[in-house]
Amino acid sequence: MTNIFTLQRSRTPRLSDSRRRMGIILSLPAFLLVVLLLGIPIIQAVYYSMTKWDGLTTTWVGPETYINLFLNPTFWRVLLNNGLLLLSVPFAIVIPMGIAAVLHEHVFGWKLFRVIYFLPTAISWVVIGMVSARFFAQEGLLNGIFANIGLAAIQTDFLAHEDTALFAVAVTFVWSMVGTNTIIFLTGMATLDPSLHEAARMDGAGPLRVFFSITMPQLKPFIQFAFIMSMITAFTALFSLIFVMTGGGPGYGTTTLEFFVYQTAFARGAFGTGALLGVVLFIIMGVIGILQLKLLRSED
Repeated sequence: MTNIFTLQRSRTPRLSDSRRRMGIILSLPAFLLVVLLLGIPIIQAVYYSMTKWDGLTTTWVGPETYINLFLNPTFWRVLLNNGLLLLSVPFAIVIPMGIAAVLHEHVFGWKLFRVIYFLPTAISWVVIGMVSARFFAQEGLLNGIFANIGLAAIQTDFLAHEDTALFAVAVTFVWSMVGTNTIIFLTGMATLDPSLHEAARMDGAGPLRVFFSITMPQLKPFIQFAFIMSMITAFTALFSLIFVMTGGGPGYGTTTLEFFVYQTAFARGAFGTGALLGVVLFIIMGVIGILQLKLLRSED
């Protein structure tokens, strides 16, 4: 009997070791693919970020390029634009959550409204940018509404001024995220336990009390997911929108870090500085991702 137990114990580590080795062997092709497609380009970008590169010839400069970038006021203006756009992320969460709460109650025509709110998701950024540019233009719909309600004095070309242009981009970004986040919250509400809501109503809780005390705590994973997606979109997915609406202008009024990479590398031919900006954007997104993961784990 002792020999059997001893034999089983001796086999267990060997079995786990063999499984570990097999797991490493099976995951090796995927690891090599990631290294080839992501690792090598990242290393190349870090190298080129320390050079003067015009696309043909490179001149090594060194880490001094990072110091020069951080001393450049234009760089900080572009980062400020990104920070101001991030202020619109809560609106991209709260508005769709309210819409989803109403649609979840199956109000009259809720199926039709669900399709209408989802439409921006099915439209490309280029089309959204073209429609938004016409909406905020001097002769656009928004100024027409102001004229009809007696506010002609505040009519302006919203895309011609730095402050209002960035505001127009932020409003368009929030509108474009309504469909996606509404569907996310509707999916989350469909998984909730209805007995908790019924018990709360029987105890005399009103709709707002039920929503904030019962619905929202159960929607935490969906809120976190929508927040992460909105943050990523605000930092790395607005190039087409800004290109069509404002071209990054007026001045640098709507230039984000993502768009600044394009302006520097392809419009001016400074590919080394473009690589440098890309590395900085990669680091910023990495830090944001790590902070979000820590936040999610701490709440779990």
